[in-house]
Amino acid sequence: MRLAETPIARRSFLKTAVPCFAFTAGLIVRSQTLIERGQFGENDLGSARAQLLDLVNSERSSAGATRLELDDLACKVADKHALDMVKGDFLSHWGSDGQKPYQRYSFAGGSDATRENVSAAEHIASVTPKGVNADLRDMHMAMHAETPPNDGHRRAILAPQYTHVGFGIALKGHSLRLAEIYLARYLEIRPVARQAPRKATIVLTGHLLNAKHFLHEVDVFYEPLPNTPDAVWLRTPRPYSLPDEYVALRPKAPGGATYGDGSTGDYEWSRNGKFRVPAKLYKDAPGIYTIVFWIRRVPTDTAFPAAEICIRCE
Repeated sequence: MRLAETPIARRSFLKTAVPCFAFTAGLIVRSQTLIERGQFGENDLGSARAQLLDLVNSERSSAGATRLELDDLACKVADKHALDMVKGDFLSHWGSDGQKPYQRYSFAGGSDATRENVSAAEHIASVTPKGVNADLRDMHMAMHAETPPNDGHRRAILAPQYTHVGFGIALKGHSLRLAEIYLARYLEIRPVARQAPRKATIVLTGHLLNAKHFLHEVDVFYEPLPNTPDAVWLRTPRPYSLPDEYVALRPKAPGGATYGDGSTGDYEWSRNGKFRVPAKLYKDAPGIYTIVFWIRRVPTDTAFPAAEICIRCE
């Protein structure tokens, strides 16, 4: 197995780098020609995911973290990315369309905050269900076994704020890809169109799933529309991140109070957990805005991303 250790620079929990790595080892495309009797196929995905979920939850339990639930949408998004990687013979957090992990999940209809691990194995010895499951287990365990400071996979696996996970698996010949999407699900946001005119204001409404939690901040990130990368670019390990350009929105100050700069705040949030956030798409240019909701579970908690909504502007 080979490990391409590339830390991801992102504004995070924040405001410190949270490494994620692209792991390569040495994976299932649906409707392939069988090349070995009893080859791993679509009917084996359920048991493979169950194995990985049990493994993740065992690791998290040992670390004192809560158990994760399997998420169907995350599995579908991860499957699509794993298939994209194995068909294109690359390993990357970017897809062949240039989209990043949080964009893929959001444009598929998700609103949870995400973090992705990706892994590859080449020239695997067996493509039977038993053989593929053994390789998937080894690939995941190698990520969990990382040590600081190059332990981005491990930190994603054990991060206490995550609640759900999805596993994507793709096999082409004797090449295997694994994508893991970790989700933080703490908000319910009413459906909103994922495409809007330039300089529009998107109003996001919903509620915290636990009314005792605190909506800390909402950030509106902007980045240009993605370009289609070439194969060489996709095969070069690199980190992904939220963009550098963003506008921070703060909750309305109570009782006529103001912030230190004299402003009164930008969005409404009540103690019963309901919120109404008007997010201005502030550039007169095409691009993708990612609206990130940060929460604290208790007043002394460090804020973390709990929802991400991507809006595309042409």
